[in-house]
Amino acid sequence: MSSKGQIVIPEEIRNSLHLKTGTRFVVVGEGDVVVRKTISPPSFDEFEDIVLQARQAAIEISIHGEHVDELLALRPA
Repeated sequence: MSSKGQIVIPEEIRNSLHLKTGTRFVVVGEGDVVVRKTISPPSFDEFEDIVLQARQAAIEISIHGEHVDELLALRPA
């Protein structure tokens, strides 16, 4: 690991996983284990499905627009 916290991923692994410059990762560590998982935004269709599922879930538990500010205030900073 470099002094800036950068880690080199060997070329063979980058190629096999099709990793490109700018690929983003989430990094999780616990004990002596570090896991890096690539992240990418959902496609438009996937995002549309996510929004529809969230709306349906809100309807099922009776969350309405006026509740959103209250719910957002409850989330950790």
